[in-house]
Amino acid sequence: MNTTQVEKNMKKKLKMTPSEAIVETLVQEGVKDIYGILGSAFMDMLDLMPTAGIRFIPVRHEQSSAHIADAYTRVSGVAGVVIGQNGPGVTNMVTSVAAANHAHTPMVVISPSAGTPTIGWDGFQEADQVSVFKAITKETVEVTHPSRVADTLRTAFRIAYAERGPVLYDIPRDYFYGELEDYILQPHQYRVDARGTGDPIQIEKAVKLLKHAKRPAIISGRGVVDSDGIDVVTKIAEHLTAPVAVSYMHNDAFPNNHPLAVGPIGYMGSKAAMHLIKDADVLLAIGTRLSIFGTLPSYDIDYFPKDAAIIQIDINPRNIARTHPVEVGIIGDARAASDEIYKCLSDIEKRKDAARQEKISKLKTDWETELVDLAMVEGDPINPRRALLEVRKAFPENTIFSTDIGNVSSTANAYLTFNQSRRHIAALTFGNCGFAYPAAIGAKIAEPNSPSVAIVGDGAWGMSLHEVSTAVEQNIPVIACVFNNESWGAEKKNQVDYYNDRFVGSNIEGPNFAEVAESMGALGFTVDKAEDIGPTIEKALKENKPTVINIMVDGTQLAPPFRKDALKMPTRFLDKYKHLDHDSWKNQ
Repeated sequence: MNTTQVEKNMKKKLKMTPSEAIVETLVQEGVKDIYGILGSAFMDMLDLMPTAGIRFIPVRHEQSSAHIADAYTRVSGVAGVVIGQNGPGVTNMVTSVAAANHAHTPMVVISPSAGTPTIGWDGFQEADQVSVFKAITKETVEVTHPSRVADTLRTAFRIAYAERGPVLYDIPRDYFYGELEDYILQPHQYRVDARGTGDPIQIEKAVKLLKHAKRPAIISGRGVVDSDGIDVVTKIAEHLTAPVAVSYMHNDAFPNNHPLAVGPIGYMGSKAAMHLIKDADVLLAIGTRLSIFGTLPSYDIDYFPKDAAIIQIDINPRNIARTHPVEVGIIGDARAASDEIYKCLSDIEKRKDAARQEKISKLKTDWETELVDLAMVEGDPINPRRALLEVRKAFPENTIFSTDIGNVSSTANAYLTFNQSRRHIAALTFGNCGFAYPAAIGAKIAEPNSPSVAIVGDGAWGMSLHEVSTAVEQNIPVIACVFNNESWGAEKKNQVDYYNDRFVGSNIEGPNFAEVAESMGALGFTVDKAEDIGPTIEKALKENKPTVINIMVDGTQLAPPFRKDALKMPTRFLDKYKHLDHDSWKNQ
């Protein structure tokens, strides 16, 4: 549809079927792809999509569809859209939609439901999908009449962007049929993307604190990435000689090669970042909710400051002071608020604190040296840290890395560095396995000219390897680096530390993942020497095909437990279990 035709349609109602109204609304929203598995419930809409220029990408399991959409949105900035058959097709997305909700990723879940003539009869594939998704989305929008399909879909997109999360669009399957009259509207007619700078009084308070700070520090979060605000954060940091840490698993929220960059906080983050944050008297947290898990002590460093004056900028008022008390809370766009702060700071002379810069550089260098030293410890066959080091070295700077959940994937928080934004796509705090590979597919769809790589353990790989078929079928050349230690490593570490090496359920006997990949039509490699990782990756990049690299790593070299406060040493009272009590083996 050309521009002139769109303008004409904006001024008059058009006679359409509900399916046509839905598809045309998706076109106006810039939707290029929809992910899911086809079903009879939405066949009428599906039939229109190729003509509308919307590609349907069929996955092998619906959970993968929302992970793909999640990553696509994080890289492109355009809300992803997923769809499934009513009942099991839609409920299969619960885990991945919940993950997107934790990740604050705008998304629309098109949820066909049972037809209105049979609702409540527990018919074939009937489920109360609205109730299922109510707690894991920003909103559940129900289509109450066929004439309102476009109106309610616009509402779904408006809330998804405004509240930064997934929205369920529930439509009875018989509502795709019939006829209606409605406008075809452009997004600017029903939603506003621009956000304000925040309350001027709060900005003034923040600036006053920063001007008088002796040891200011900055945490740059996902909101800075989404608002393309890194350049403004850089100006503030340079003006104050303030070290910049990045929030948990958002390592792309500030360029690592900047002299003031100190790396990520959170589990397996940067000791340099933690020491400098701990020492701060004023902490400027931009575009981050300062999640509890992402600010827990790590390496036995209780680094989150207790006495510092915290300035928190977040687009969502619910996140201000939700986890940590603040001195100043600013509800606003990360870039716009930061820009206003910088303008107000500009009336003071740029602070050139050579001693502080020297301290930052030393702590950062010491940490980088420690990471390399830990990686160079011999492993059997490969130290997983060494494998992470070699993987990061082998890929070009513009590579997008997606990381799963688990021992090796979380250790990647220490080794993955970025100088460009929208490069780090992590599973984040919902913490479900099976995220990284479909996320890598979504990232590659969003940015075809950048390598897209999944870092995933062999346990999580078992939950996502079926999507290799999707990558092959759709010719999406993603690379999976499977760190294979033949175990659920994170849980195994708990059994080492708390249960005297009693391994129940943590050892895995898997197939040869390289051979499985080849049987699906992808390239497959198995690597058991650290020096072979780089050349193997070079081959994969040259071939530009879906590739699985099965990296055999040492199953005894495990990272610390995710949360030391989450488990306790076992105590047993019944005689039958007394030998399992920690008192019976702690001195062995």
